[in-house]
Amino acid sequence: MKSTAPVIRTAVRTWLEKFEAGDLILVAVSGGADSLALAYALSCEAPKLALQLQAVTVDHQLQSGSSNQAMKVVEQLKSLGIETTIEKVTVEITEGVEASARKARYEALDLVGERLNAAGIFLGHTLDDQAETVLLGLARGSGTRSLSGMSEHHGKYIRPLLSITRIQTENLCNEVGLIAWNDPHNFDSHFARVRVRTEALPTLEKTIGPGIALALARSAQLLRQDADALDSWAEREIRELNLSDLECAHLAALPRAIRSRIIRSAIYAAGAPSGSISAEHVASVEALITAWSGQGASHLPGGVKVERFSGRLSLLRT
Repeated sequence: MKSTAPVIRTAVRTWLEKFEAGDLILVAVSGGADSLALAYALSCEAPKLALQLQAVTVDHQLQSGSSNQAMKVVEQLKSLGIETTIEKVTVEITEGVEASARKARYEALDLVGERLNAAGIFLGHTLDDQAETVLLGLARGSGTRSLSGMSEHHGKYIRPLLSITRIQTENLCNEVGLIAWNDPHNFDSHFARVRVRTEALPTLEKTIGPGIALALARSAQLLRQDADALDSWAEREIRELNLSDLECAHLAALPRAIRSRIIRSAIYAAGAPSGSISAEHVASVEALITAWSGQGASHLPGGVKVERFSGRLSLLRT
């Protein structure tokens, strides 16, 4: 079998070359094949560029024996010459186990990154993870930004393996003698992502044909390019506007994709909680602009009130 190490190391090196000698790079490692393969590739390539490399494993404390698993990660990474921090978190279940654990995990990664003054935080998401994310977004009826999946680079976070498959990371671990951990949550069908991974995608591969995951990941990349262009256009408009007092005629003349982005920004600027605005909320404000018939104000999360007066939209927090 052909070695997968070169292609994974090349994917990692492409991103490492963007840093400066002496920078500290942090890699998040759960102990699964994806993050172990990433850590291995980083351990091979970072020293060549005079970069410091450390790892962090987040112990969510959601399963018995989680501390033992964290120690196993430390021992395996020690064999690669990587110093590892164990960050214990308490997951407050506010929006489902998956989402709540994800929130706690990123908060922990942010804290460790700041503490170590990391120039970048590497994550082991793969092409398969990207395909699953796109399908989940499709099921929610999400817009272009959500369907564009995960970005390769966002702030300090870097995902160099989005063109690498899960099978490739598993093969690399087997090749170099790393023992991957199979998180029991990855087989629990109560989680939507697990059902997508174990049922939806295999069914699509069987009924439509092979290569569905690759096609979804490719679509995500194209949609991200479109979303970035639309966001850039909307941001240029927003810089010229007073978001608390908008002229309806100007908004109506814009493409709806741009107008909806301006509406969302205006609602959040007025004080709506982050992530609280749905497509239905935006549609109610859209109607004040393009389907005006004297209707009353739209009352939105966070006490935001949007009302039309004399051809203008007024946004305020009541």
